[in-house]
Amino acid sequence: MNATTTRGALLAALACVLVGGSFTANSLLGDYPYAGGQFLRYGLAFLLLLPLAGPGATARLRTLGAGRWLRLALLAAVGMVGFNLAVLAAERTAEPAVPGVFVGCAPVVVAVLVPLLDGRRPQRAVLYGASFVAVGAFTVQGWGRTDGAGLAFSVCALAGEVGFAVLAVPVLRPLGPRLLSTVVSGIAAVESAIAGVLLDGAGWLRRPDAVETGALLWQAAVVTVVGFVCWYMGMQRIGAERATLFSGLIPVAAACTAPLVGTGSYGAAQAAGSALVFAGVAVGSGALAARSPRRGGPGTDHRLAERPLEKL
Repeated sequence: MNATTTRGALLAALACVLVGGSFTANSLLGDYPYAGGQFLRYGLAFLLLLPLAGPGATARLRTLGAGRWLRLALLAAVGMVGFNLAVLAAERTAEPAVPGVFVGCAPVVVAVLVPLLDGRRPQRAVLYGASFVAVGAFTVQGWGRTDGAGLAFSVCALAGEVGFAVLAVPVLRPLGPRLLSTVVSGIAAVESAIAGVLLDGAGWLRRPDAVETGALLWQAAVVTVVGFVCWYMGMQRIGAERATLFSGLIPVAAACTAPLVGTGSYGAAQAAGSALVFAGVAVGSGALAARSPRRGGPGTDHRLAERPLEKL
């Protein structure tokens, strides 16, 4: 791995660790209206990201055609609002581990889907690594009680996680990580408000208490602003297939942080699963491969790497 690939891997890893911590924050928002919380989270993130969008943001947005704007709306609806709605719906009739296990399979789906959409064959090392990550995620979380509805919504959560990576690929290069994160946060805030009015009526938004405020601020400022920008910067350097491998760190981070707020424990199964996730990431990301002198190194998406790093 060269410097560009290593930096991309570290950025993707940091983003997924932050997202894993957001699952612990979610446990503190159990009584807050879902859509209202998402509106506050993404709305605040949008305001925080606006100054970071970079020069020429308006000009870049004007170059987007209707097709790319539709893709951005789908990215926010499927990969952000829809994903969170699916997890919430699944947990009504299933234990949290069930959607977690399905989401842990995202690296395998992305490792197959992205190359096929690009007219390439899936890379064997990425597939092997993704399989290790999926098994590790299952080991960390285990399996829990569920029914047909819980399984169906868990599959929807998997689709949302996959869509968050796949739908972003064509719009990442023209917008860049910061502007892309800004735009989808703004769209997600609008979509959350619409969902709140339709699902919860007049009670879709209320003043959060002190604990809920802290959790929402963490999700907005740290998970969304820092996490999303790091995720897309990492994906720009190493490609969607390898970046999604690091989503296996989400259940690991959730398992490590849950004991801090008394919502879980970390034992032998979590340690073994974490080791499998780390092994899968190392194999699939190319961390165990010999250093390559070529630009981007092994496994880099060169179409994304062509953009000068100083313009990100």
